[in-house]
Amino acid sequence: MTEAPSSPSVAASLRLLHEELAGAGERLQDEQLAALVTEIQQAQRVFVTGGGRSGLALRMHAMRLMHLGLTVHVVGETTTPAIGDGDLLLVASGSGTTAGAVAAAGTAGDVGARVAALTTDGSSALAALAHCVVVIPAATKTDHRGTVSHQYSGSLFEQALLLVLDAVFHTLWKADGAPAEDLWPRHANLE
Repeated sequence: MTEAPSSPSVAASLRLLHEELAGAGERLQDEQLAALVTEIQQAQRVFVTGGGRSGLALRMHAMRLMHLGLTVHVVGETTTPAIGDGDLLLVASGSGTTAGAVAAAGTAGDVGARVAALTTDGSSALAALAHCVVVIPAATKTDHRGTVSHQYSGSLFEQALLLVLDAVFHTLWKADGAPAEDLWPRHANLE
């Protein structure tokens, strides 16, 4: 009878995630992050898009930008207007090849909008269309070798993406100088 391999404890898994996230965070490029902050600050409106869990992280970021008083739209919602000159498309794709993300970046660029991309591949099709690229040093969802991350299917990218976006929000908030009490009235009240 073959014994099943032993599983790590949840605490050990948490340590692994923490170590991988810390390592990815240390390899982020400050100038890329600063450029992203500037792009958001200069945009008339911000549009966000991404597939799967990347899209969920961007939706959370959209909410935080709205709390700052920015005009933000989630691509694909029925009330999202056309993007145009002066706007910013914030798009994430671990591989940088997700068809919908690349198509959205192409359309945004064609109408004069700026594009900021978050990806693991700075030479990807998505990165080539972007004015600003933040390379998140993590495995893509198809990297199953475990050389970059021991986590499953792009998890490190998506976790790091969420933390990067929260750090960008925090930076924007502190630069704005508004107290939390000024942001709170914008929080959803129809939940």
